[in-house]
Amino acid sequence: MKTTIQELDGNIVAFLEGSLDTAAAPETEKAMMPLNDVEGKDIIIDCTDLEYISSAGLRIFLGILQNAEEKDGHVYIKNINDKVRTIFAITGFSNIFEFK
Repeated sequence: MKTTIQELDGNIVAFLEGSLDTAAAPETEKAMMPLNDVEGKDIIIDCTDLEYISSAGLRIFLGILQNAEEKDGHVYIKNINDKVRTIFAITGFSNIFEFK
């Protein structure tokens, strides 16, 4: 699992690549910690190259969302594939997040 965070067009974008499963979750959560310090900018989680997400990965996304909302920020999920979209739908996360 690879995580890259960049500032693009005034937003903070996290690019995820690989499978965000239980084994990869601790390292990914640590890599995404800078997102918790974002204020005044939207956070976009780009899932173009995310192949799979487990409940542990969803928990990381939820933590980022809750932290951003406390700071009146927004989190958007971008470019999820059908497999990941199905996981979001089954778990109800598609009703929690905003998608681009």
